[in-house]
Amino acid sequence: MNETHLNRDRQTVKLGLIKVIQELFPDDMLKTAYSIQEGVFCRLKNSILSTREVGQIGKRLNELVASNSPMNYMGKKGGYFQYRVDNRIVNVLYEAHNFSSMVAPFKIIPFSTGFIVDFGDAERGEKTPLIPPEKLASTYDKNQNWLRNIDMELISDVNKYIMSGRSFELLCIAEALHEKEISDIADMILQQRRALRVLLISGPSSAGKTTFSKRLATQLRVNGLRPVVLSLNDYFVNRDKTPLDYQGNYDFEDVEALDLKLLHDHILRLIKGEEIHAPIFDFVTGNRSEKTKKVYVGPDEILLMEGIHAVNPSILPDINRNVFFRIIVNALFGLNIDLINRVPETEVRLLRRIVRDDRFRGIPAERTIKQWDSVRRGEYDNLFKYQEDCDVMFNSSLLYEMNALRLPAEASLMQIGEDSPYYLTRERLLNLLTFFEPMNDALIPFNSILREFTGGSHYERQL
Repeated sequence: MNETHLNRDRQTVKLGLIKVIQELFPDDMLKTAYSIQEGVFCRLKNSILSTREVGQIGKRLNELVASNSPMNYMGKKGGYFQYRVDNRIVNVLYEAHNFSSMVAPFKIIPFSTGFIVDFGDAERGEKTPLIPPEKLASTYDKNQNWLRNIDMELISDVNKYIMSGRSFELLCIAEALHEKEISDIADMILQQRRALRVLLISGPSSAGKTTFSKRLATQLRVNGLRPVVLSLNDYFVNRDKTPLDYQGNYDFEDVEALDLKLLHDHILRLIKGEEIHAPIFDFVTGNRSEKTKKVYVGPDEILLMEGIHAVNPSILPDINRNVFFRIIVNALFGLNIDLINRVPETEVRLLRRIVRDDRFRGIPAERTIKQWDSVRRGEYDNLFKYQEDCDVMFNSSLLYEMNALRLPAEASLMQIGEDSPYYLTRERLLNLLTFFEPMNDALIPFNSILREFTGGSHYERQL
């Protein structure tokens, strides 16, 4: 799994883009917005790009690559790597190469108000086009509009709130947005209640799926619907039948790790109003327990299933898809450090997981980082390719979360020694955290999604 922000070949493309945008649009600035699988969506700060203008950007960027122009590394300052590109010093969060020709294969694709720098084209092949990320873009744009409404754009805007003693005000605004959006989703489900029988909630690791599911269940109860939970984890096959990954380890992220035949049968019977005896998986022994539990979905109830595979078509029996409502939960961190330096959502989720694993699961940061590549591969193989088929996306990120995570994350990361193979990852994450003013995590509400990672959640007994 090759993260775009950690790949020097791809960061060199970013340096080239900064130079090209400055030449073509001297009165505007490039803004890097968010990841799209193996690519990044970019736009201008103040204007919309036409298809013709995007074509010009691609043409000029390819000319720059062919010229093999120098991009001289000047050193590190204030948490940034500094490069001289022509006569301009450019500050970037991640390292690049020193010559413009040292780039990964890429394609510039017009999209929405800007363009996608797509690095996945070579891996997918020319005949497999990028799926336009309409749902992802809509979710991101909605968040950006909200940030503009409350006059927030950069991390420094959040830091000012905290340094001026207004942390609680900021926190209330962020949590109110979550509550409103969860309530809106519950209302959407109620409006479609006549056809719906099953809610499917999925998302990548540390997106906050579990707490989101609990809070959505509460809002559904307000609307007169009682969710009945069916855990996908209980449908794991016995350990001796679990598929292995490329390293020979058990691959629990593979959809074939589930007993799909039994799951299909049970979903069909529950939709028809029949009672089932659901399995109970024993994670200590790695086998299905002899005990089962009765599950029934009544007229005023709705089946709720949550997990990484919940939106994978393979888990759904061959019936009318209108009975399913699919929700993707992801942490699309909306604030940039500056216009050209975004905070990758994978870094946010990794830091969430590091804090949770260290505090509550006895897993040190080094081990969490070691597992991360496998986790990310599972997300690509089993989730992201299906996310545009969802009915709604929920952004679980919070304005203040990196500020609240800073101190516990630093404490976890500092346990990684200089002789560790993950020392450079430690330094990278610690550097990112320096851009965030620390905030007291005791202020976080007890039903917040962030409590799933910092601890003290009202839902802890159920998590």
